Amino acid sequence: MKTVLMVAEKPSLAQSIAKILSRGSMSSHKGLNGTCSVHEYTGTFAGQPVRFKMTSVCGHVMTLDFLGKYNKWDKVDPAELFSQAPTEKKEANPKLNMVKFLQVEGKGCDYIVLWLDCDKEGENICFEVLDAVLPVMNPAHGSEKTVFRARFSSITDTDICNAMARLGEPDHNEALSVDARQELDLRIGCAFTRFQTKYFQGKYGDLDSSLISFGPCQTPTLGFCVERHDKIQSFKPETYWVLQAKVNIDKDRSLLLDWDRVRVFDREIAQMFLNMTKMEKEAQVEATSRKEKAKQRPLALNTVEMLRVASSSLGMGPQHAMQTAERLYTQGYISYPRTETTHYPENFDLKGLLRQQANHPYWADTVKQLLSEGINRPRKGHDAGDHPPITPMRSATEAELGGEAWWLYEYITRHFIATVSYDCKYLQSTISFRIGPEHFTCTGKTVISPGFTEIMPWQSIPLEESLPTCQKGDTFPVDEMKMLEKQTSPPDYLTEAELITLMEKHGIGTDASIPVHINNICQRNYVVVESGRRLKPTNLGIVLVHGYYKIDVELVLPTIRSAVEKQLNLIAQGKADYRQVLGHTLDVFKRKFHYFVDSIAGMDELMEVSFSPLAATGKPLSRCGKCHRFMKYIQAKPSRLHCSHCDETYTLPQNGTIKLSRQELPAVPLLLQPPALPGYEERYGLQRVHAPHLPALAEHAGHRSVCGMRERGAGAGPHLGPQVEDGL
Repeated sequence: MKTVLMVAEKPSLAQSIAKILSRGSMSSHKGLNGTCSVHEYTGTFAGQPVRFKMTSVCGHVMTLDFLGKYNKWDKVDPAELFSQAPTEKKEANPKLNMVKFLQVEGKGCDYIVLWLDCDKEGENICFEVLDAVLPVMNPAHGSEKTVFRARFSSITDTDICNAMARLGEPDHNEALSVDARQELDLRIGCAFTRFQTKYFQGKYGDLDSSLISFGPCQTPTLGFCVERHDKIQSFKPETYWVLQAKVNIDKDRSLLLDWDRVRVFDREIAQMFLNMTKMEKEAQVEATSRKEKAKQRPLALNTVEMLRVASSSLGMGPQHAMQTAERLYTQGYISYPRTETTHYPENFDLKGLLRQQANHPYWADTVKQLLSEGINRPRKGHDAGDHPPITPMRSATEAELGGEAWWLYEYITRHFIATVSYDCKYLQSTISFRIGPEHFTCTGKTVISPGFTEIMPWQSIPLEESLPTCQKGDTFPVDEMKMLEKQTSPPDYLTEAELITLMEKHGIGTDASIPVHINNICQRNYVVVESGRRLKPTNLGIVLVHGYYKIDVELVLPTIRSAVEKQLNLIAQGKADYRQVLGHTLDVFKRKFHYFVDSIAGMDELMEVSFSPLAATGKPLSRCGKCHRFMKYIQAKPSRLHCSHCDETYTLPQNGTIKLSRQELPAVPLLLQPPALPGYEERYGLQRVHAPHLPALAEHAGHRSVCGMRERGAGAGPHLGPQVEDGL
């Protein structure tokens, strides 16, 4: 009996898919790495009885990295990273030993079916799996096909069984586009990041960021936030005046009228208009209109819109929302949450999905009414050719999901129901008045049919008082006429939702990577998230962007990255050559890098205004091993020790608590608290050591010293890392 190996992207997906295909009759056991399970059952494949083995990876199997010495910051000129530094594929998580696990499970198999997520990243992982498994599989007989690709959009019985019945092939072009993006981001990002980090952290002590990173997508993302900050700072409020009139409809009701001139910026002119109207006792109706209007139901839901709503209405950051959506997907509650499409396929079973919600306690009545009256044809949106829009795949309750998972599921479900509901219809009434020589207007709305706003009440038209029925020439007494003084107000900081919209508009990142880029600028301390999930740039973020403006504005504007994304999409479509796109883009950024390095003084001028030099930062802690003067301990990320006399800086473990040793030694040695490293206590006279990456040295007279501590023996001391090593 032949064996079919099937590989999914996550252990939970493998279990769900195997359960569906085996109809629950499978045996399971943990694999070699103890993380991924293997589910086995028998069935039919290619018209013959076979044994199925369903397992998974945990995301990417491999990652791209530089070879050997090119990973040592102090040993390599960052400019070499653009072309001279060779790269290699390494295991993304060596602890999982995923390659060996796949080879053990794939050895002796006859066929492989790839169930990776159906996007470009998933396609790339397909070929990572094949690189590991094909060498150990049984050889194909003649031209027999042995590699298959399953394409699906949800974890439902129907979708999974259909995918198994219509197996295709993995797309090499899409995988190549991911390879190109990985190499571009690695080479460009590392070159700029290493140079910036070494240059500025070697001069300033209060940057408070462990990495002064640059990213081809990350930096334009930050640029949008700083651009809005600059508009706020440069905004100059202007005073303006408006006239406001109030007319009596009857004894208990009055209407506020809007001035047709809207506003004027000259107080004397506003006063003149007030003087011309304030003596008038009546407002005369000049025209009336009543027009039926409609508020359209939403388009089908894609990733970007889901992330926008999650941030603006649910208070969930984009990355957290994406992780929550992925869990709902793997549990079978929603369809694949990474899609650019807002148009349902022609054969999409809208009624079937709607029926699953017919008994839900929150929206059963709305759903039953739609099913009985007939669903409305959804609006025609954009078909990106990737996945169907995000939809609920089965009913769930708040008690079942709980917390934020329920909030997101509820929104996705309400949005889906709204797309097949009817438009909201309302009557808009407008009355035009004349008071003396000036014209005023009053508008009201009356709902005729709520349509989709029943299921999305936050979209409903506010209940406003209906306007009186009147005709041209009617008059109403003026109750009040006054002049109001107001000021123009600046724009607010960008919300995450607004930033997502800008990134999508300018082609920065993909629906899957947008949350990552926003999260990165937060982690780097370039922006902070304030109330309302507004993104306020820090001093560091502002200075970096202004520095790019000063040196090379294209490094921060979205135009160049947008052009690169278009080229990557052409690779995915088979319309552009992978090597040519890679070579051209790297050449462009290499030239920009050299110009940036030559012009760094321009950014440094901005830095020195906002940040303090190393010598003026931190508190005295431990004596220098060279000059015996006290070095300063800089707590701001990254924590360091700096000797201003020797102009030497030493890195420290970033997650430990730094304390002085109480051991009686000639100088004041630095002690990194527990846990201890075996052997160091005896050899170096240490009490405890905090981090294995940087064991401290006890000081003894007559020997070399580092960080105020000298070696005890004549042998080489423990490895302190490149920056400290150079200071020995």
